[in-house]
Amino acid sequence: MKCRHCAAEVRLPFLDLGSAPPSNAYLDAAALNAPETWFPLRVLVCEACWLVQTEDHAGREALFTEDYAYFSSFSSSWLAHAQAYVVAMRERFGLGPASCVAEVAANDGYLLQYVQQAGIPCYGIEPTASTAAAARAKGLEIDERFFGVALARELATAGRQADLTAANNVLAHVPDINDFVAGFALLLKPQGVATFEFPHLLRMVQECQFDTAYHEHYSYLSLTAVQRIFAANGLAVFDVEQLPTHGGSLRVFAQRADTGQQPPSAAVTRLLDEEAGAGLLGPDFYTRFGREPARIAGELQAFLSAQYAAGQRVAAYGAAAKGNTLFNFAGVRPHQVAYVVDRNPAKQGKWLPGSRIPIVDEAHLRADRPDVVLILPWNLRDEVVQQLAYVRDWGGRFAIAVPRLELLA
Repeated sequence: MKCRHCAAEVRLPFLDLGSAPPSNAYLDAAALNAPETWFPLRVLVCEACWLVQTEDHAGREALFTEDYAYFSSFSSSWLAHAQAYVVAMRERFGLGPASCVAEVAANDGYLLQYVQQAGIPCYGIEPTASTAAAARAKGLEIDERFFGVALARELATAGRQADLTAANNVLAHVPDINDFVAGFALLLKPQGVATFEFPHLLRMVQECQFDTAYHEHYSYLSLTAVQRIFAANGLAVFDVEQLPTHGGSLRVFAQRADTGQQPPSAAVTRLLDEEAGAGLLGPDFYTRFGREPARIAGELQAFLSAQYAAGQRVAAYGAAAKGNTLFNFAGVRPHQVAYVVDRNPAKQGKWLPGSRIPIVDEAHLRADRPDVVLILPWNLRDEVVQQLAYVRDWGGRFAIAVPRLELLA
């Protein structure tokens, strides 16, 4: 396998989860009578540039389909995060009616709605038809295509360069990371700023977050790797913030390497030194992580088996991609987890890929009154516990499986 950034041979193993179906390929009733396509799910490390990457077995069009079911606006905490981002960027970079903001991977308009409300001209780029339609319903302009150099050049030629570009939780999702990043160097105005948010590889390892590995995640990113990728594609990193979102994320600030004038922040050097100190520039850091999934899967299976033997009814909350990785690697089946609740109507009435556990609405949970609710999006545990506080009224308990099996007080 060749590194998708530097083209060096990639051999160092990071994670081997066997095989799994695409994590967002939810099944309808007709699909239950047909076979599913499973792909190997292995993650390797390039020792030349330290980019951690999934082996390619499916193209982006097969993973990000027109009925893509991930809608960002169903998380209240994520909406608050997006709104705070818009306020902070407007104040820091002096954005106003004469500015232009472009978001790549605009999803359902969860962020651009706040840019629009602030009176700042904006548009989004979003290739999945389902979420693009939801964004347009909010009155937003959406270009429904995959982003890269060709689209960026077309937009720049048409006078659509941006003062600020946002790219949240998408950098890990692109198969051609060089083409994607190089597009921002074209889309930005000479003094424009690009921000990228993505889960931090260091936190993934430290918190045993193996369930964030799935086929739609082509890369697992450190600042060390990102800085090298950006520099090779016309962008210069000038600042970085560490965020609590998604179990620990980075917000990287970049500018055009040829014309940008933002002063560099000491935060960049500090984090690069932290990554080096943690071992990200050597193989041991990566090979040690590969043992964690088996421990977590074993804990979950032992817990579910004990609940089943005791006649306890277990349900799950959040039909998230990370839950599908966890269930399929651990071999969880419907007799162990009766159903999973999700607020997104696009997922309700379908079944999880692989495990084939049904997805229901919250009313089903209230009526069924299970003994245990397993929270799959562990990064939203506090939000979910607050939302479902009534579960405790009938003596129900909450649990999480990552980074370790825990019954929540």
